[in-house]
Amino acid sequence: MTKILYVEDDLASQRLVQRILTAEGFEVVLADNGLGAIEMARREKPDLILMDINISGLDGYEVTTRLRTIEGLGEAPIIAVTAATLRGDRERALVAGCNGYIPKPIDVD
Repeated sequence: MTKILYVEDDLASQRLVQRILTAEGFEVVLADNGLGAIEMARREKPDLILMDINISGLDGYEVTTRLRTIEGLGEAPIIAVTAATLRGDRERALVAGCNGYIPKPIDVD
């Protein structure tokens, strides 16, 4: 089963995405802050990471940069998920090591 780490500090968004992904057959593990995301990724070794950029503690850019240096996690795709859609945000996410970028609100379709 594909394991997805969803890093999101908004509880309603966490629950919605978890419910959708679980219904599609994915195993979903959650973290609600930067340090928690790093710890959870080390422990769970997810196949995919959905990373909110504006989270408490370390932001998603810093977490992504750190995750890329951890053995066994460097190749896991990381997708930035954020409401920050200012010019340059997408590029900053890619430079930090994200493989893609999804703007919020998430279109569940």
